[in-house]
Amino acid sequence: NAVKAKNDLLKNSKNNISRFTSNLGEEKKPNIIFIGLESMSASFLKRYGNTQHITPTIDALHKQSIAFTNMFATGTRTIRGIEAISLSIPPTPGRSIVKRKNNANLFTIGEVFKQKGYSRTFLYGGDADFDNMLNYFSTNGFDIVDRKKWHRLDRELPTKRNRIEDDEVSFENTWAACDGDLFKKLIQVTDKQHLNKEPFFNFVMTSSNHPPYTFPEGIIDSNEKNRSNAVRYSDKALETFFIEAKKKPWFKNTVFVVISDHCSYSAGRTEINLKNHHIPAFIYNLKDEIPREVKKLSSQIDIFPTLFGYLNWSYENNFFGKDITKMSSEEERAFIGNHRKVSLLKENQLIVLETNKKHVSYLWNKEKNTLKKAKTDPILLKETISYYQSAFELFKAGKIKIK
Repeated sequence: NAVKAKNDLLKNSKNNISRFTSNLGEEKKPNIIFIGLESMSASFLKRYGNTQHITPTIDALHKQSIAFTNMFATGTRTIRGIEAISLSIPPTPGRSIVKRKNNANLFTIGEVFKQKGYSRTFLYGGDADFDNMLNYFSTNGFDIVDRKKWHRLDRELPTKRNRIEDDEVSFENTWAACDGDLFKKLIQVTDKQHLNKEPFFNFVMTSSNHPPYTFPEGIIDSNEKNRSNAVRYSDKALETFFIEAKKKPWFKNTVFVVISDHCSYSAGRTEINLKNHHIPAFIYNLKDEIPREVKKLSSQIDIFPTLFGYLNWSYENNFFGKDITKMSSEEERAFIGNHRKVSLLKENQLIVLETNKKHVSYLWNKEKNTLKKAKTDPILLKETISYYQSAFELFKAGKIKIK
């Protein structure tokens, strides 16, 4: 019942969370472009107190969107963000599902898009073989667009794989082609998709805001290679993309979901540093929706169930995430992992599950970002354990696979 929302009908399936989510109203089917912002902490934005003015584009988009101001990343790495967003599931202890065995044919958000008649494409400026993203997305129904540089270039995949060619790359570091080049490829791919006259879902993962913080010269005022300038460059690349996108015939019927994969400063002195999991997240260009802030405590796993709610989609699923706009105050929560530890945040209470069946309870002072040890609430502890144990066991038993 922890995952069941008011508009859900649970199936009579033992040891499963399969259900039918019902949303009233006429279904909308705009194109969807998801943009995962590499290491983009909420603390970089003016909205959250930053005075360096390093994200003017994101700041402006934030004001023009449905913005979720109290959302937290589940982990500290890109593949944790991908796991949370694509599967709508809390972080499983140990490795991300993206890197685990038996992770093909899972019920991802892509399956919902497939049922609604969408094409699905994953775009990445590096080689998608990194961290097993290629195998994960391809065996879960996504076409791939990436640099395709490494070994096993010609191995058989269940979906199409297209290369970002050398002459399409103006700047590249050890990780990937720069965000500007990735966005140019995205425009090119989207132009072709538009000609097919079928809705498309593009899952885009950026990479420029990542060590070694290198980027093409002449784009921003300073060419010094540091974190702040990498943030500035990533923001500028996003601005250029939207300038070009707005010229396209597909723009007016395209919704953009923009969210960070994780924060830039993910390690902390405390068990889990909550401030360093606070991320920007917003849905831009939704028709008939007035820009506003949604301040409910939420998780990355909620972003697509929320989008589906805005689109009035009814669909079968086994997601742990919920439509944020329909959450009651009792349902607000965030899932946060830190390597070997996982936790549940509700209001100001944090329960951290450690190895060897140990746990620690804290009270969080949000203003000071401090954790103070507290007496454990047995009901909250049980809820925390049930979330994480259910997520892991359902995956292990193959119960989040497509039927």
